[in-house]
Amino acid sequence: MVKRCQYCLLFLLLYTACTNPTPPPAENTDHTASSDPVPVPSPVKNIIFLGNSLTAGYGLSLSEAFPALIQAKIDSLHLPYKVINAGLSGETSAGGNSRVDWVLKQPVHVFVLELGGNDGLRGIALEETEENLQQILNKVKEKYPDAKLMLTGMRIPPNMGKQYSEQFQSIYARLAKKNNIAFLPFLLEGVGGEPGLNQPDGIHPTAEGQKIVAENVWNVLKGLLEK
Repeated sequence: MVKRCQYCLLFLLLYTACTNPTPPPAENTDHTASSDPVPVPSPVKNIIFLGNSLTAGYGLSLSEAFPALIQAKIDSLHLPYKVINAGLSGETSAGGNSRVDWVLKQPVHVFVLELGGNDGLRGIALEETEENLQQILNKVKEKYPDAKLMLTGMRIPPNMGKQYSEQFQSIYARLAKKNNIAFLPFLLEGVGGEPGLNQPDGIHPTAEGQKIVAENVWNVLKGLLEK
Protein backbone atom coordinates (compact mmCIF):
# COMPACT_ATOMS: atom_id res chain seq x y z
CA MET A 1 0.00 0.00 0.00
CA VAL A 2 2.85 2.35 0.88
CA LYS A 3 4.61 1.52 -2.36
CA ARG A 4 1.47 2.27 -4.31
CA CYS A 5 1.14 5.67 -2.67
CA GLN A 6 4.75 6.43 -3.60
CA TYR A 7 3.92 5.72 -7.27
CA CYS A 8 0.90 8.00 -7.08
CA LEU A 9 2.96 10.83 -5.58
CA LEU A 10 5.63 10.48 -8.26
CA PHE A 11 2.98 10.60 -11.02
CA LEU A 12 1.44 13.73 -9.49
CA LEU A 13 4.80 15.52 -9.40
CA LEU A 14 5.53 14.65 -13.04
CA TYR A 15 2.09 15.79 -14.16
CA THR A 16 2.44 19.12 -12.36
CA ALA A 17 5.84 19.76 -13.96
CA CYS A 18 4.49 19.14 -17.47
CA THR A 19 1.36 21.22 -17.16
CA ASN A 20 2.94 24.23 -15.41
CA PRO A 21 6.22 24.99 -17.25
CA THR A 22 8.32 27.87 -16.08
CA PRO A 23 7.08 31.02 -17.91
CA PRO A 24 9.61 32.68 -20.25
CA PRO A 25 11.01 36.07 -19.29
CA ALA A 26 8.61 38.91 -20.06
CA GLU A 27 9.39 40.67 -23.35
CA ASN A 28 10.31 44.30 -23.01
CA THR A 29 7.64 46.15 -24.99
CA ASP A 30 8.98 49.59 -24.20
CA HIS A 31 10.78 50.63 -27.40
CA THR A 32 10.97 54.29 -26.49
CA ALA A 33 14.57 54.24 -25.45
CA SER A 34 15.79 51.76 -28.09
CA SER A 35 14.30 53.20 -31.30
CA ASP A 36 14.08 56.62 -32.92
CA PRO A 37 10.69 58.35 -33.04
CA VAL A 38 8.85 58.04 -36.34
CA PRO A 39 8.71 61.45 -38.04
CA VAL A 40 5.23 62.78 -38.66
CA PRO A 41 4.87 64.04 -42.25
CA SER A 42 3.85 67.67 -42.62
CA PRO A 43 0.40 68.26 -44.14
CA VAL A 44 0.57 69.20 -47.81
CA LYS A 45 -0.35 72.80 -48.56
CA ASN A 46 -1.78 74.11 -51.82
CA ILE A 47 -0.17 76.72 -54.04
CA ILE A 48 -2.70 77.92 -56.60
CA PHE A 49 -1.66 79.72 -59.78
CA LEU A 50 -4.59 81.62 -61.29
CA GLY A 51 -3.62 82.87 -64.71
CA ASN A 52 -4.01 82.82 -68.47
CA SER A 53 -2.18 80.98 -71.27
CA LEU A 54 1.22 81.87 -69.80
CA THR A 55 0.36 79.86 -66.69
CA ALA A 56 -1.48 77.16 -68.64
CA GLY A 57 1.59 76.59 -70.84
CA TYR A 58 -0.02 77.33 -74.19
CA GLY A 59 1.53 75.30 -77.02
CA LEU A 60 3.41 73.04 -74.60
CA SER A 61 2.69 70.03 -72.48
CA LEU A 62 1.41 70.76 -68.99
CA SER A 63 4.65 69.41 -67.55
CA GLU A 64 6.60 72.15 -69.38
CA ALA A 65 4.55 75.04 -67.99
CA PHE A 66 6.24 77.02 -65.24
CA PRO A 67 3.87 75.85 -62.43
CA ALA A 68 4.95 72.24 -63.09
CA LEU A 69 8.59 73.32 -63.02
CA ILE A 70 7.93 75.03 -59.70
CA GLN A 71 6.47 71.76 -58.39
CA ALA A 72 9.61 69.91 -59.46
CA LYS A 73 11.71 72.45 -57.58
CA ILE A 74 9.53 72.08 -54.48
CA ASP A 75 9.77 68.29 -54.63
CA SER A 76 13.56 68.42 -54.93
CA LEU A 77 13.66 70.45 -51.72
CA HIS A 78 11.16 68.13 -49.99
CA LEU A 79 8.81 70.99 -49.17
CA PRO A 80 5.20 70.11 -48.22
CA TYR A 81 3.46 71.94 -51.05
CA LYS A 82 1.26 70.93 -53.97
CA VAL A 83 1.03 73.19 -57.02
CA ILE A 84 -2.37 73.58 -58.66
CA ASN A 85 -2.31 75.05 -62.15
CA ALA A 86 -5.50 77.06 -62.62
CA GLY A 87 -4.32 78.72 -65.81
CA LEU A 88 -6.77 79.12 -68.69
CA SER A 89 -5.78 80.27 -72.16
CA GLY A 90 -7.51 83.50 -73.22
CA GLU A 91 -8.50 84.38 -69.66
CA THR A 92 -9.06 88.06 -68.88
CA SER A 93 -9.18 89.68 -65.46
CA ALA A 94 -12.99 89.66 -65.68
CA GLY A 95 -12.99 85.96 -66.49
CA GLY A 96 -10.65 85.26 -63.60
CA ASN A 97 -12.85 87.26 -61.27
CA SER A 98 -15.83 85.11 -62.29
CA ARG A 99 -13.87 81.86 -62.05
CA VAL A 100 -11.99 82.42 -58.81
CA ASP A 101 -14.95 81.43 -56.61
CA TRP A 102 -14.80 77.94 -58.10
CA VAL A 103 -11.03 77.81 -57.72
CA LEU A 104 -11.30 78.75 -54.04
CA LYS A 105 -13.40 75.68 -53.26
CA GLN A 106 -10.12 73.92 -52.48
CA PRO A 107 -7.90 75.00 -49.58
CA VAL A 108 -5.46 77.79 -50.41
CA HIS A 109 -2.20 78.40 -48.57
CA VAL A 110 -0.37 80.38 -51.25
CA PHE A 111 -2.13 82.18 -54.10
CA VAL A 112 -0.29 83.49 -57.15
CA LEU A 113 -2.23 85.82 -59.45
CA GLU A 114 -1.10 86.09 -63.07
CA LEU A 115 -3.78 87.90 -65.06
CA GLY A 116 -4.33 91.10 -67.01
CA GLY A 117 -2.14 90.51 -70.04
CA ASN A 118 -5.08 89.73 -72.29
CA ASP A 119 -6.83 92.85 -71.03
CA GLY A 120 -3.93 94.96 -72.19
CA LEU A 121 -3.72 93.30 -75.58
CA ARG A 122 -7.44 93.95 -76.09
CA GLY A 123 -7.30 97.54 -74.91
CA ILE A 124 -9.74 96.98 -72.04
CA ALA A 125 -10.23 100.01 -69.79
CA LEU A 126 -7.42 100.16 -67.23
CA GLU A 127 -9.81 100.92 -64.38
CA GLU A 128 -11.75 97.76 -65.17
CA THR A 129 -8.64 95.60 -65.17
CA GLU A 130 -7.42 97.00 -61.87
CA GLU A 131 -10.82 96.58 -60.22
CA ASN A 132 -11.11 92.96 -61.37
CA LEU A 133 -7.66 92.10 -60.05
CA GLN A 134 -8.45 93.77 -56.74
CA GLN A 135 -11.70 91.84 -56.42
CA ILE A 136 -9.86 88.57 -57.00
CA LEU A 137 -7.41 89.43 -54.22
CA ASN A 138 -10.29 90.45 -51.95
CA LYS A 139 -12.06 87.14 -52.46
CA VAL A 140 -8.94 85.16 -51.60
CA LYS A 141 -8.26 87.21 -48.47
CA GLU A 142 -11.87 86.98 -47.35
CA LYS A 143 -12.09 83.20 -47.65
CA TYR A 144 -8.51 82.38 -46.64
CA PRO A 145 -7.24 85.24 -44.46
CA ASP A 146 -4.06 83.34 -43.59
CA ALA A 147 -3.13 82.62 -47.20
CA LYS A 148 -0.01 84.26 -48.61
CA LEU A 149 -0.52 86.19 -51.84
CA MET A 150 1.74 86.97 -54.76
CA LEU A 151 1.12 89.11 -57.83
CA THR A 152 3.00 88.86 -61.11
CA GLY A 153 3.27 91.99 -63.25
CA MET A 154 2.98 92.20 -67.01
CA ARG A 155 4.00 94.59 -69.77
CA ILE A 156 2.42 95.01 -73.17
CA PRO A 157 3.63 96.34 -76.53
CA PRO A 158 2.81 100.01 -77.24
CA ASN A 159 0.15 99.03 -79.78
CA MET A 160 -2.48 100.89 -77.78
CA GLY A 161 -0.24 103.90 -77.34
CA LYS A 162 2.65 104.63 -75.03
CA GLN A 163 0.46 106.19 -72.36
CA TYR A 164 -1.84 103.18 -72.18
CA SER A 165 1.04 100.68 -71.97
CA GLU A 166 2.80 102.66 -69.24
CA GLN A 167 -0.37 103.06 -67.19
CA PHE A 168 -1.15 99.39 -67.67
CA GLN A 169 2.22 98.39 -66.25
CA SER A 170 1.74 100.64 -63.22
CA ILE A 171 -1.44 98.78 -62.21
CA TYR A 172 0.53 95.88 -60.77
CA ALA A 173 2.96 97.83 -58.60
CA ARG A 174 0.05 99.84 -57.23
CA LEU A 175 -1.96 96.72 -56.37
CA ALA A 176 1.01 94.99 -54.76
CA LYS A 177 1.70 98.01 -52.55
CA LYS A 178 -1.96 98.53 -51.68
CA ASN A 179 -2.42 94.91 -50.63
CA ASN A 180 1.06 94.50 -49.14
CA ILE A 181 1.74 91.28 -51.03
CA ALA A 182 4.73 89.64 -52.71
CA PHE A 183 5.38 91.07 -56.15
CA LEU A 184 7.20 90.02 -59.31
CA PRO A 185 7.35 93.17 -61.48
CA PHE A 186 7.57 91.37 -64.83
CA LEU A 187 6.72 87.69 -65.28
CA LEU A 188 8.52 87.45 -68.63
CA GLU A 189 11.75 89.11 -67.56
CA GLY A 190 14.53 87.76 -69.80
CA VAL A 191 12.00 86.06 -72.08
CA GLY A 192 9.72 88.74 -73.52
CA GLY A 193 10.92 89.98 -76.89
CA GLU A 194 13.51 87.19 -77.23
CA PRO A 195 12.69 85.27 -80.47
CA GLY A 196 14.62 82.16 -79.45
CA LEU A 197 12.65 81.85 -76.21
CA ASN A 198 9.19 82.39 -77.65
CA GLN A 199 6.94 80.42 -79.93
CA PRO A 200 6.24 81.74 -83.47
CA ASP A 201 3.45 83.99 -82.16
CA GLY A 202 6.05 85.99 -80.27
CA ILE A 203 3.89 85.95 -77.12
CA HIS A 204 4.08 82.51 -75.54
CA PRO A 205 7.37 81.14 -74.19
CA THR A 206 8.96 77.98 -75.51
CA ALA A 207 9.90 75.19 -73.10
CA GLU A 208 13.25 76.92 -72.56
CA GLY A 209 11.49 80.22 -72.02
CA GLN A 210 9.22 78.63 -69.41
CA LYS A 211 12.29 77.53 -67.47
CA ILE A 212 13.37 81.16 -67.16
CA VAL A 213 9.84 82.19 -66.18
CA ALA A 214 9.87 79.50 -63.49
CA GLU A 215 13.10 80.94 -62.07
CA ASN A 216 11.60 84.43 -62.09
CA VAL A 217 8.60 83.19 -60.13
CA TRP A 218 10.65 81.01 -57.80
CA ASN A 219 12.92 83.87 -56.76
CA VAL A 220 9.89 85.60 -55.21
CA LEU A 221 7.74 82.61 -54.29
CA LYS A 222 10.37 80.82 -52.22
CA GLY A 223 10.17 83.56 -49.61
CA LEU A 224 6.54 82.63 -48.95
CA LEU A 225 7.10 78.93 -48.34
CA GLU A 226 7.64 77.24 -45.02
CA LYS A 227 9.89 74.22 -44.55
